[in-house]
Amino acid sequence: MRVVAIAAVADNSVIGSGDDMLWHIPEDFKRFKRVTTGNTVIFGRRTQEQIGLLPDRRVIVVTRDTDWSAEGVEVAHSITEALDLAAQTPEKVCFVGGGGEIYREAWPYLTELDITIVHESPEGAATFPMITADEWTEVSREPHGRFDFVQYRPTPTA
Repeated sequence: MRVVAIAAVADNSVIGSGDDMLWHIPEDFKRFKRVTTGNTVIFGRRTQEQIGLLPDRRVIVVTRDTDWSAEGVEVAHSITEALDLAAQTPEKVCFVGGGGEIYREAWPYLTELDITIVHESPEGAATFPMITADEWTEVSREPHGRFDFVQYRPTPTA
């Protein structure tokens, strides 16, 4: 199963304020919808509550709150439990959609990164893990002025 982190990441690795989105990029929203539709998306609880229900996708929410539930989503209590649920449909891509803690927990399981690099450096509490050349190799970049769509694959080991 492909496990792909999908995120909009500022030049300083900030992905959010912890309460709200920091930018509004319609092209990024359209691309997110296009690539995730028909697949599985894993979110943390706060991220899912900010985004809301996403139609035409299987949504798995990771939360430590054993009493939490929401209509239209599946609940897991760890990233490994969420990935086990996602593996029930291995022909689908499993996208990890944040927030920061979820990205860090999923990091060892990722097979790809699908990143919108936003050319800003806002203040923010939520950050994306550092993308380093020893772990990830850029395989494509599509520049759009204030942002780039960038794909990464694991860097081959010697």
